[in-house]
Order: sequence, then structure tokens, then C-alpha cells
Amino acid sequence: MNQNTTAQTEELFKKIISHSKEYGFIYPNSEIYDGLSAVYDYGAYGAELKNNIRSYWWQAMTYMHQNIIGIDAAIFMHPTTWKASGHIDAFNDPLIDNKDSKKRYRADVLIEDHLARLQDKINKETEKAKKKFSNFDEELFCTTNLRVKEIKEKINQIEQRFKAALENNDLHEIKQIILDCEIACPISGTRNWTDVRQFNLMFATQLGSISEEANTIYLRPETAQGIFVNFLNVQKTARMKIPFGIAQTGKAFRNEIVARQFIFRMREFEQMEMQFFVRPGNEMQWYEYWKEQRLKWHLALAISSDFYRFKDHIKLAHYANAACDIEFKFPFGFKEIEGIHSRTDFDLSNHEKYSGKKQQYFDTEENKSYTPYVVETSVGLDRLFLAILSVAHKEETVENEIRTVLSLPKELAPIKAAVFPLVKKDGMPEMAQKLWDDLKYIGKVIYEDKDTIGRRYRRQDAIGTPYCVTIDNETSTNETVTIRDRDTMQQERIHISKVFAYIEERTSIRNLLRKL
Repeated sequence: MNQNTTAQTEELFKKIISHSKEYGFIYPNSEIYDGLSAVYDYGAYGAELKNNIRSYWWQAMTYMHQNIIGIDAAIFMHPTTWKASGHIDAFNDPLIDNKDSKKRYRADVLIEDHLARLQDKINKETEKAKKKFSNFDEELFCTTNLRVKEIKEKINQIEQRFKAALENNDLHEIKQIILDCEIACPISGTRNWTDVRQFNLMFATQLGSISEEANTIYLRPETAQGIFVNFLNVQKTARMKIPFGIAQTGKAFRNEIVARQFIFRMREFEQMEMQFFVRPGNEMQWYEYWKEQRLKWHLALAISSDFYRFKDHIKLAHYANAACDIEFKFPFGFKEIEGIHSRTDFDLSNHEKYSGKKQQYFDTEENKSYTPYVVETSVGLDRLFLAILSVAHKEETVENEIRTVLSLPKELAPIKAAVFPLVKKDGMPEMAQKLWDDLKYIGKVIYEDKDTIGRRYRRQDAIGTPYCVTIDNETSTNETVTIRDRDTMQQERIHISKVFAYIEERTSIRNLLRKL
């Protein structure tokens, strides 16, 4: 990525953050007290957009599959849950500090970012060659071009060392990789690093009214364990047969070492997770199935496939035998937006071991009991929110003025329509209020009569409202209204009785679900 492109993407990201606050999508938490680091509040339009994204995920999972149902487990759980899940012993990130800038980093992220920069160099060389040669053969180019070949070999060497270091928990080797790759602190520009040490990410608190009697419990770092401890409850009460899934959305909490990039990495965030229980031996089949299904779900939002890619994990988590991320091209580069993991029978087996209660399923078709294997899909709601916002944010020149528009998927837009009386007289406000009263059953619809009609349009464009409906002089004579489309700015007149169906048809989440 060249300097001009980097500057443009950084500028875009700043504009998105500024726009989010100015138009009521996201505010810094506790701002009047100078804020709380890496914690954010969602404003009126942010809350609506977030609810719509969540609803799309929930309906796609639980309405579109006969064998997936949802639950809502508590945030607090018995502390032994986290011993059984491995979080107390293994939920750590490698931490490193730069002695000059006093800034703290995740050591693994420093290495991953370095690998990404090397890959960018290969991509640049490849793009140059594509423009130069019409009959370009990328595979042949990568094997014959000495510069590209050298970079690829370097990437492979680093990845092999990095994978071995992670698997062996070799913190000294992780630091040595950083030194050997000459990775510098982005702030100080120096390579004066501390040793790498492990940092547990869980928030601990006390349960009980008297400190001497209190027990240490944890704010959940993931929602998955609430599903696992309820596996048999759900299976029996819902009369589910394997394969089946349990879905859940909710808050999770992680004491991140480095929480930055706006809402991409926060200490309080929301997950949308589904655990799919399968017969042992069938897990890889379902792992591939859910990779395909989840990407299809993302692409249904009409965002270009160029923004997505799969990336296999270099190091597998302690519970997994296969894992990959769906990465999204944010303004700051490709980063994880969803994880898909084959978790084996680790969770259920460990909960059985620590609780002393069997967590097995009796398969009537095979006439035997076994501990199911699990395939997990886990998407960050806040990250998805940021991804959708970053693609939707556009600036256009219209009539020598800059028009800022959020071209959000119409099905997810926080405001489905805005109703305007052209002027505040001649019965127009009354007709507009009546139309608003009819449309409010579609979703969030607003009434606006302040400022000129042009300014009202611009404000709705910036919020991402798909349609603006204007009551004007013709409405009282022929009962027609003007509907303006956000993206094309084209207007058409339709009968007022058809407005409800017009907007409902074009903004319903059903449109997205039909693509799945």
C-alpha cells in the first residue's frame, strides 16, 4: 500500500469516526469525564442499526434452519466454567512494550502486521505485472520473479518460526522474531523492546455482599460457554436431534492489551455465536459447510466479494482441530470479522469432567451414546457494524456541494423512511403526520418539518435513510406523494395508499434472507 493510499484510508477512517458521533451513531463512553478507554456508547441511530444487524443474523440462523434454536444465557457463570473451558489457564495474549514510547502492543499482532506488509509487496509487484502483460500468468510470475520469490520464502520462514513459537508458548522466540524482522514501534520508530509476557484477558469481580465471603467470578469473555453448559437442557426440552445448533447473541468482556481502531477492538463488545453439534467424524464436513454458508450471509449484504477473504489460523486454539477467520477489508486493512472453528468435543468433555455430570447424547439411529463434536461460527456484532459503516460512507459532489451519504443496505438502515410536509401550512403537516402513523409499523420512521427540503434530504442522506416521502400541494388534490431514493436521488410520484407497500417491500430483512 503506497503512502497516498495509506493517507486516504486513514482520512476515511477519521471521517467515519467523526460522522458516527456527529449523526448519533456512536459516542465515546463517559465523555463528560474525559471518556473510558476502548468503551463506546451507541446513539439513537447506532442502536437501531445494531438491532437490525442482530435481527438479520438471528433470523438467518434460527428462522432459516429447522435444526437451530436460540437461547439467552446469563453473563455471570459459575467460576469452574472458566477452569473447564481453559480460559483461566490459557486465555492469554503475548504482551510487549516499547521502552522509548512506553506504548504496549500485542506481540503476535506486530508479527502478523509485518507479514501482511510483506504480502502487500507481493500484491503490488503482481498488480504491476498484470498491467504490463495482457496474458499474465500469476502462478508462473510468483515462481519466476526473483523479488517475489524471495519475499514469499521470507514469509514462509517467519510463519513457520511463528507457528512453532506459539505452539510451544516460547515467548523468547516471539521476541526474537520481532527483533530479526526489525519490527519497530510505530510511535517511537525504535526497536527497544521489553521481554514478551503473557496477559490474561478476563475481568474478575466478586460475588457476594461482604468481601470476606465473596467468591471470585468473571465477566464472560465469550458467549459460547453459556451454550455448552445448557447443551442437554436445550436438547431435551426442544427435542433436538443431532446435527443441531444453538445460537446466542450477547455481551462479552475482554481486558484487551491494546484496544484501538475505534469499535474494532473493545473491552465490552457483543458477539453473535452459534454452536453446531455433530457426530464425531463428521465435523470437517460441517466445518466446510458453515464456511460457505457464513460467507454467503455476508455477501447477501451486497458488499463486494473483494472485501472478504478466508485466513486459516497459524496457531490453533487449545480446543480446535481446524479454524479460520473471515477477514474484512477495513480502512486499516484486512482484519477478522468472523471466526469459524471446529472445536472437537473439548468443551462438553471438560464440562463433564469438572462437573461430574454426563454431557453425552444418545443417538437413536446409531443406538449409542457419545460426546458430540462442535462447529462454531462467531461473528463480532460491533466489528460487523464498523464494516458496514465503512463501506457505506461516501462523499459525492452534487451541484457543486459535497453530499455525504451512508449507502447502508436498505434492509438494515436505522431509519426506514422520513416523512416531510413541504411547508407547514395548507393541511400538509396533518397529512404527513397521518402517513407517519401508517408507516411506523414498518420500522423506525421519522417526521421532519424543519429547514428547507434540500437540507432535510441531506440530513437523511447522512443518516442513511433509504426513502424520503414528501407531502406537497398535489397531495390534497390527487392523493399522490413524492418518494426520493437515497442512492440515486431520483424522485417518483405514487398514490399515498401505495407508500406502505412500496417501502416495506424494499426495506424488509426478508430480502436478505431470500438470498441465503
